[in-house]
Amino acid sequence: MPHTPRPVLATSAAVFRDGRLLLARRGRPPSLGLWTLPGGRVEPGETLAQAAAREVMEEVGVACEILGVAGALDIIQRDPDGALAAHFVVVSHAARWVQGEPQEGPEASEVGWFHPAALPQETTPGLADIVAAAFLLARATDTPESQ
Repeated sequence: MPHTPRPVLATSAAVFRDGRLLLARRGRPPSLGLWTLPGGRVEPGETLAQAAAREVMEEVGVACEILGVAGALDIIQRDPDGALAAHFVVVSHAARWVQGEPQEGPEASEVGWFHPAALPQETTPGLADIVAAAFLLARATDTPESQ
């Protein structure tokens, strides 16, 4: 009997700094070469928010403050025959930049700050909707110190 992949819980963060959004171009599969939010798998014993902040630091070297959940996406991948190859459930957060300059690495072949309304064309599916929700959440939680 063939093995059917189980859904994998992952998380990401839309990190905002001075009205701009941090994106990373994927340096590894899945979604190799596409622009997306920094993120990855949730480790046992971590909350979603802890995992999101850890993944942003590990992937691009930026410390962030997690503000709340912006949305969730199912990323379902199939092999050429149509069989299920992978299923990721990604819970995305809005976050505020705290410190650090984004750095490229094995998981992020390129990094950059983008205006939320002017995302690059080559992005992961559903990114624009998550960014829009995260932007509204970040704006709603702005304080005079963070503006």
